[in-house]
Order: sequence, then C-alpha cells, then structure tokens
Amino acid sequence: MELSVASNANGGFSRPRRRTRQVRVGNVRIGGDAPVCLQSMTSTYTYDIDATVGQINRLAGAGCDAVRVAVPDRRDTEALPEILRQVSVPIIADVHFHYQRALEAIKAGVHKIRLNPGNIKDRKQVNEVIRACRDAGIPIRVGVNEGSIVERQDKATRAAEKSDLAADRHGNLIRLMVRKLEEYIRIFEENDFYDVVLSAKSIDATVVIDAYRAISERFDFPLHLGVTHAGPPETGRIRSVAALGTLLAEGIGDTIRISYAADPIHEVEDGKELLCSLGLRRRNEPELIACPTCGRIEVDLIRLVQQVRQKLSNIPVPVKVAVMGCVVNGPGEAEGADVAVFAGKGRGVIYVQGEQVRTVNEAEMLDALYDEAVKFADRVQRGEAALTNAQVQIDPAKTGG
Repeated sequence: MELSVASNANGGFSRPRRRTRQVRVGNVRIGGDAPVCLQSMTSTYTYDIDATVGQINRLAGAGCDAVRVAVPDRRDTEALPEILRQVSVPIIADVHFHYQRALEAIKAGVHKIRLNPGNIKDRKQVNEVIRACRDAGIPIRVGVNEGSIVERQDKATRAAEKSDLAADRHGNLIRLMVRKLEEYIRIFEENDFYDVVLSAKSIDATVVIDAYRAISERFDFPLHLGVTHAGPPETGRIRSVAALGTLLAEGIGDTIRISYAADPIHEVEDGKELLCSLGLRRRNEPELIACPTCGRIEVDLIRLVQQVRQKLSNIPVPVKVAVMGCVVNGPGEAEGADVAVFAGKGRGVIYVQGEQVRTVNEAEMLDALYDEAVKFADRVQRGEAALTNAQVQIDPAKTGG
C-alpha cells in the first residue's frame, strides 16, 4: 500500500494517507490528496421535495459535503431535478434492485450513484447503468454489506456461503466481501470504467476494520467508510468511532458516513468531530473542553458545560474554550485554551490566553465566559489576536482552591 503524508487541517501533518485514485462528485473530490469527504443520507421520502430539500440544506449547513437520497420509486427520481435546483451540495442516488431508477437519476443530473450490482439480476442492465455513468462523467460507489452479501438467487451458492459464515464468520465474511468486490470490479473493468468508490460495511466494528485493511491492500480505489445498522447514537457512535477512527488514524478512508437510527444531523455533527479530532478537517466553530466530574467539584459543572456548549454554537471561530470545575487537574487539562473558566466555591476566574481577566460569581459565569469568548473571536477576525497554544497557569490561592 502506497502512503502519502499530507498537511492536516490545522497546518501540521496528519498520519500518512493511503494513496488512491481520485473521483469527482460534483464539486467535491474524493480520494487522492483530497480531504476526507463527510457524507450523510436523508431520512425523508425523496418525492417530498420540500422536506427533502430542507433536510439536505440542514445537513449542508452542519458541514456535510455530499448527501445521499433513496430513490426506490419513479416519483422519487422525478423529484430530483427540482431538488437539485434548490441545494448546493452534491447529491448521490441510492439505487437497489431497479436499474431504471439509476438511469432516471443520472438523467436528472445527480452527481454519483450508489449501486450494488448483486441486487440487479440482469448483467446487461448493470452494464447499461455503468455506460450511462461513464457518458455522464459521474462515479459509482459499489457497496457490499453484511446484511445483503449472501447470494439470494442461486440456492447452492447461498448454502455454501452460509455454511462458510457459520464456520468462521469473521474471517470468511471478510473473504466473501473481497471476493464480491473483485467480481463487481471486473464488470466495471470490462466496461472501461474506473470512477469507482468501494465500501464494505458490517455492524461489527472489528469486521469493518479488518475488511477495509484487506481491501486497501487489494485495491487502489477510494474507500467509503461506515458501520451498517449502527443503531441509535448512544451505541452507534461507539461502534462507528471505534471502527472509523482506527482506520482513519491508519490512513485508510477517503469518505465517511456515520449512520444512526436518528435525525441525520447527528451523523454530521459526530462525523465532523471525528475528523477534526484526527486533524483531518479544519474546525470552524469553538472547541469545548471540560474536566471530568468528581467529588472535588463545587459548582454545577454538568449544567454549566451544556449551557456553554449551546452559547458557543454561533461563534464562527475555532476558539478553544475550557470549563474546569477545580484547580487540581484544571491547569493541565486546559492547556492551550484561548478562553477558560476555573470555578470553585461559588465563583469563577476567567482567563484569556493565560491572563486572568475577570472574577465573577457562579450566577454570572456563563455570560461572562461567553462575552470573553465573543470578544476574543472578534479580535481574531480583525487580526488583532491569534489562536495559540498558550498554557493556562493558575494560582490556586486566587481561585479559592
């Protein structure tokens, strides 16, 4: 596997990224030296134009780079031209079983097709979709999924595959995924089509990790990372971060979707935070850090942190804000904060880049911290201050600790 070291979003260097081919999805590049693309999928009926457009624009506003929509019926593809006129991000049509939906979506002007050739019985129909994408200049994502990978048509093949999975589900599932992808890629190569993105999803984070490692060694196509059937955010984010975070840290993955059984806005929020945490995406809003709760805390830290998080959401500058409930670990945990509050015994001391600026009572801490964050962000925007990694030094005597 060839690796390249790319500058990260914060101006330093990220871990080596696996070098792949590159495809274009509208105005977004995927693979090669492009940033990792963040995707989500609408939960609306696509034929409901107003609801779909509204959700797509919400996702785009939250930081989503491309949005997938389901097109199970003709009325869904008929809605696509109007949807495309009202949104600014690339739209991907999710096609299963009915090749006509793919052709209609391509004609409507979508920017990418998600296709599982195994769900379309007639090879001629698959070839027709590939040729249509080639003529339109749009890529195809070929996905294999744990829930649908076993052969459905040929009974003998189905029985053999199920027997293999029963004998060694982890290892044989990964081998089956790679084999299916090889079969699909041969179809594309026969059509001289190489604008392909690959995916191989499972609910098991360890399968996802090992599958993508194997695929990244075998193919040089861009990879779309995801955990399928991840569940609600409470459990799904653990599965997703365990798998996607591991792979991204190893330089594997060119586009991601964190999928939940919930409002897809949470997928974008968590996906963006994951990429920012790994230095793969530039923050454009404040970063909030807070100390863990313990018996030393003398303020309602949990409530304060949530209130600060909500307050900071409208500041368009990646100011690092620290909320600390005691001075034992606070200075170290807030190292590098631009604005910080250290609270104890009913009052808080507010620091801006290491300099103490105010001492307020507990009732005033939220507004005071927010005011200082806004003032500092304004100074950054005017070029009068810079985001730094200043260490916050605290004198316990001044905080009442």
